[in-house]
Amino acid sequence: MNPRAGLPGENHSIFDRYTLDDIYNEIREVYTSNQMPWVVGYSGGKDSTTTLQLVWYALADLPVEQRLKPVYVIASDTLVETPVIVDYLDATLRRINETAQAQNMPFEAQKVVPQVTDTFWVNLIGRGYPAPTQRFRWCTERMKIAPANRFILDRAAEFGEVVMVLGGRKTESTSRAQVMTSKHGKITGSRLGRHHILTRAYVYTPIEDFTTDDVWTYLLQVPSPWGSNNRDLAALYRSAQAGECPLVVDDTTPSCGNSRFGCWTCTVVTRDKSMEAMIDSGEEWMLPLLEFRDWLAETQDPARKHHYREHKRRTGQVSVKDGKLIRGPYRLDFCKEILRRLLDTQNQIRAEGPDERQELINEAELHEIRRIWRTERQDWEDSVPQIYAEMTGQTLDWLQDDIGAFSAQEYRVLHEICREHTIPTDLVARLLEQERQMQGMQRRAGIFQRIDEVFREEWRDETAVRQAYNLPLLTEVEEAAS
Repeated sequence: MNPRAGLPGENHSIFDRYTLDDIYNEIREVYTSNQMPWVVGYSGGKDSTTTLQLVWYALADLPVEQRLKPVYVIASDTLVETPVIVDYLDATLRRINETAQAQNMPFEAQKVVPQVTDTFWVNLIGRGYPAPTQRFRWCTERMKIAPANRFILDRAAEFGEVVMVLGGRKTESTSRAQVMTSKHGKITGSRLGRHHILTRAYVYTPIEDFTTDDVWTYLLQVPSPWGSNNRDLAALYRSAQAGECPLVVDDTTPSCGNSRFGCWTCTVVTRDKSMEAMIDSGEEWMLPLLEFRDWLAETQDPARKHHYREHKRRTGQVSVKDGKLIRGPYRLDFCKEILRRLLDTQNQIRAEGPDERQELINEAELHEIRRIWRTERQDWEDSVPQIYAEMTGQTLDWLQDDIGAFSAQEYRVLHEICREHTIPTDLVARLLEQERQMQGMQRRAGIFQRIDEVFREEWRDETAVRQAYNLPLLTEVEEAAS
């Protein structure tokens, strides 16, 4: 039986009807009712902290022999989280693990991160994905959902099934309340529900009926069991004037982009009020981050997209809708400018911030961006090592291709030849790259398909494309925008 059935609306405190012992008892009952391990989604914010703290105190009262089932605490790090939040989260996870070991508790905390091919910078700078918007929020799936789900599926493969323990609350939003009150996926007679995507995962939301006041009442009256100070968390909220960015495990979870703690690069919102508030509260060293983020957001201006983005999509095809050319990824030359500005921003916060080794982009991402530029975007100049050395004064251990690669000088020669014969230089460069990648292979199956795919791309310049589709020429578009 659900002890909280029939709970009044959001203006009524859960503590008007139930004691903390009632809530702890329910958690213990759910924990001991089966052999499935738990995975607690932890973001470091108020809701996930309340959830983890409730679970900790509930299990602490169980006999040692009954708390053998592991409780994994996972925090999602997109690698572009606000540095202040990352520092807080890292310190908290360290305390959780140390305290769990000292008290013989079944908790194990760790961060999950996106694969290098899915990170923000690899997609934005490497592939040229435009800064995320409400209509094209490509970041959430790659950077949040996939890493968390990968961890959950690994545990499901190890144990058969798992229980996801999340800090979702019905009073977060109307849409969230509708999802949580829906009978779809609910298991009769159980506090667990089926995960609507992961077939071997169940979901448990112990604070779903808490109000925001309930959350803060609990945190400020009950001390953290792993030694953190919940008043520091309250101060962090006050300084940022924000909510938390939850661990996102599916597309029903409230995402960021609404003045919440989250990615410092977020361009889904018009203004990053959270970072602005932190800077006003004394973290002036973060100003270069805000300036970079605002500069990136400017690229979303429809009147200026032609300055930054290709006239064709990443598929190589042109898309026209309602008499307008739908622009594609950032141009390679602009991606180079983004990388320069990012490394310059990194230099500034290292000089002015608390961590002289602060890393905004890691070495693995730089290597992957270089690979993409070389193999997919005809960067025969091999620009990444040059830009990195120019902006940092340092060199990395760059990989050397055993079968060799084309150079900037060769590209200039190729360009002269192609210009004489009115052939697009990048078309020939792409064909040569396809052949280079197949060099030395015993079987060359697929080479003709690759060549055919290159020829099927749109290789006319933007002026020719606009004339072919009877669209206004770029000068007319610019005049209309001004």
